[in-house]
Amino acid sequence: MSLSKYESSVKHLSRPVGEVYGRLADLRHLEQLKTRFDDPAVQEKLAANLPADKLDEARRQLEIVTFDADCIELPSPAGNLKLRIVERDEPKCIKLAGEDTPLPLYVWIQLLPEGDNACKMRVTVGADVNPFIKPMVSKPLSQAAEGLANVLSLV
Repeated sequence: MSLSKYESSVKHLSRPVGEVYGRLADLRHLEQLKTRFDDPAVQEKLAANLPADKLDEARRQLEIVTFDADCIELPSPAGNLKLRIVERDEPKCIKLAGEDTPLPLYVWIQLLPEGDNACKMRVTVGADVNPFIKPMVSKPLSQAAEGLANVLSLV
């Protein structure tokens, strides 16, 4: 098996890199996404990137996601998916790894400053995928990287 990587598009955030890193390095800050989902501005931004059926699905899944400082647990078709922070490289990168996942799974959140009051973010999802199942999982993993970047850009 080999590690396949799926990258999101680059997201431009209008907050300093240190502030964004601080929010993402402690996953408890993601809890605020549950309340921000009802904000009309957030809904408009998400609607621009997601079809209506996916937006409703994201809302339902977000309601049952749990967070602590180092771990996020979310529902998936294969059972609950748990991602734990395994490395923090302030303020550039946060690396997460899957725990008890059907296949080895990794997530990198990369940040890069754009001046003093803005930054860029990219999310990469990596999975150790068997070449025979790669065609089946490539599209969902690509969508996961982009969707995660869209959601994290709201924090």
